[in-house]
Amino acid sequence: MSRGILSLTHEEIEAWCLEHGEQRFRADQIRRWLFENRASSFDGMLDLSKALREKLNESFTLFTGEVVTHQVASDLTEKLLLKMPGGDTVECVLMREPDRRTICISTQVGCAMGCVFCASGMLGLKRNLEREEILEQILRLDRLLDPGERLTNIVVMGIGEPLQNLPILLPVLDDVTDSKGLGLSPRRITISTVGLPAKIRELAEVGKPYNLAVSLHASTDQLRDELVPVNDKIGIEAILEATDEYFATSGRRVTFEYVLLGGLNDQPEHAHQLAGLLKSRNAHVNLIPMNRVETLEFDEPSASRTTEFVSILEARGIVATVRKRKGADIDAACGQLRLKAAANDEAATS
Repeated sequence: MSRGILSLTHEEIEAWCLEHGEQRFRADQIRRWLFENRASSFDGMLDLSKALREKLNESFTLFTGEVVTHQVASDLTEKLLLKMPGGDTVECVLMREPDRRTICISTQVGCAMGCVFCASGMLGLKRNLEREEILEQILRLDRLLDPGERLTNIVVMGIGEPLQNLPILLPVLDDVTDSKGLGLSPRRITISTVGLPAKIRELAEVGKPYNLAVSLHASTDQLRDELVPVNDKIGIEAILEATDEYFATSGRRVTFEYVLLGGLNDQPEHAHQLAGLLKSRNAHVNLIPMNRVETLEFDEPSASRTTEFVSILEARGIVATVRKRKGADIDAACGQLRLKAAANDEAATS
């Protein structure tokens, strides 16, 4: 099987060109077609010679994955389920807003964090995604945009714990921010984590102003241990210390994600406790009303309880927003589409 060209760095494409009797600048042209011109095939790279296009077709494939499901919501959110050559599936999403075109990408096949309300980890962690598998998500979603539309933001919040795959993720983001890639500012990229202090510090040392989002979901260790099992080995205080260092190093305000689970972590006392944790910090709380998952027994909070939670935080000086629900009429919650596909595959083989 041909190798995926997205597995090659810019330097490796240059080396391949030289090995095949082509000049070094051809690599820039190829990259431009991949990232800027949204080529759908090597044959469409029209400023390359026919001979070079034939060499590319012989050596590489543009994408190695296959789109097995493509859902489009009434709000024009689009979700892809991609099947990789080994059969693993992964999800990614394009979200449209008046002034933004945001994509959400995955970094692992499954997740080991075990958050009890999340569909992403219900099948466990299988493996990290490779460079070309992450890039393919980005470039396939970018190709869903109309010619006049441009990608404005990337959130690394899909399936998996991104900080567990930093050695692969960071070079991909270098491609995305490179002027010969997508040319996106690091300030337009948000990396989400369940809260791994050592990895947060490692990300800070990179020296790029990426936005950091921490999935907190609870205001006490006792409750967080129940909702996010890995917390019993970490603790909220250690996470907050690491995020303080991230802010000091990067200058970027940290966002704390908080999924509101009806009757579980959405009470006024929880809001006051959360405000107490963050009162001295330059922080932003992003509240996420539970997105119902059929196989889980958690409920959405009431609209009035969500409003009250926000009001308490704001009254105590905490910046808080409620995440807009996108793609509500498709399998919107992260991991749902993959979970459904796995169930269908199991049913078909039983």
